[in-house]
Amino acid sequence: MKYFKEKRSILFPIVIFGVFLLGIIVGHIPFTKSDKLALSAQQTQMSTQADFSSFWKVWNTINEKYPQASTITDQDRVYGSISGLVSSLNDPYTVFFKPDEAKMFQEEIAGNFSGIGMEVGMKDKILTVIAPLKDTPAYKAGIKSGDKILKIDSTVTSDLTIDEAIKKIRGKKGTTVALTIFRVGEKDAREIKVVRDIINIPTLDTNLRKDGIFVISLYSFSADSPNLFRSAMQEFVKSGSGKLILDLRGNPGGYLDAAVDMASYFLANGKLVVTEDYGGKKDPTIYRSAGYDLFTDNLKFVVLIDNGSASASEILAGAMQDYVIAKIVGEQSYGKGSVQEVIDVTPDTILKVTVAKWLTPNGTSISLKGLTPDYIIPITKKDIEAKKDPQIDKAVELLNNWK
Repeated sequence: MKYFKEKRSILFPIVIFGVFLLGIIVGHIPFTKSDKLALSAQQTQMSTQADFSSFWKVWNTINEKYPQASTITDQDRVYGSISGLVSSLNDPYTVFFKPDEAKMFQEEIAGNFSGIGMEVGMKDKILTVIAPLKDTPAYKAGIKSGDKILKIDSTVTSDLTIDEAIKKIRGKKGTTVALTIFRVGEKDAREIKVVRDIINIPTLDTNLRKDGIFVISLYSFSADSPNLFRSAMQEFVKSGSGKLILDLRGNPGGYLDAAVDMASYFLANGKLVVTEDYGGKKDPTIYRSAGYDLFTDNLKFVVLIDNGSASASEILAGAMQDYVIAKIVGEQSYGKGSVQEVIDVTPDTILKVTVAKWLTPNGTSISLKGLTPDYIIPITKKDIEAKKDPQIDKAVELLNNWK
């Protein structure tokens, strides 16, 4: 029985990437030194018919009444006003970055930062761990996907934005941050202290099990991951195995192009992988398979997901599920299905704004509730204590009894 299509090379050229990271489109609007933050009255009227008299009354009242008014610069007030405008959207992923915050954000995108190595998001308005990255301080300290972060050191998180929380969690290598977390299934919150370090984001591991099943564990969709995934595909082919497990558990996502490239190994040329829906603001953007289409219908393929699988993980798993290429095993995914565009407001400030939502090939919105596995297999506290992995066990069972 053949698992791979003949006369096809898997030595594909390395993909040239756009700058997509964690669902972010990085865009640049040029500015000159003469550009101003303030809009003229004419520009304001062109943008909105809102009455700004209340804004200016508050501004002037602060000048007249507030004792420390002179200690706060007008520019800082403008930044505060913009942040308030952004927060009115009630979208945790739309954020305005002041100069110091913008610098930190750009360093994080570049991968040059120290911290504890976990992805966080807002779940039911609570700061929640999406996933700790493998072998990082957070992972080693026992932080789990789904942990609710109630406090960062002495700061209660209920009034923090995601980016404010990240700023408090990050810090210099060797320093310690204390996280008060609540874990589902436990009665009381616990404090976990984590020592910060330089974060090297892990990408991929492979393993040919003794039973002949080939496992690819993908930890993030980095700029290098398509090339590493190509090497893993070569290794899979050379192994002679026709049984594949792709483990996306705890993978918080990354480059969109990487997910599309990986899906192309299993889909014919031109097949829809994911759609960016702009809510009627403009025509949707459709991403299609590059058509590597390496495998025959005889491939036995299982994808593992959990509530730490987000963003690009959900795109790849969603495409495999919709086209019935693989069986999906595990737990409900996180549901990070929105796209953020990063815009230079001024040379030293940034707006990260949600511009679209991702839809799977069948039109399912990832943002609504994430992906539901074909086989829902929870991992209990008893499983963890006994060092059992019922999700892997189910995947092995399915592959060995494939129909």
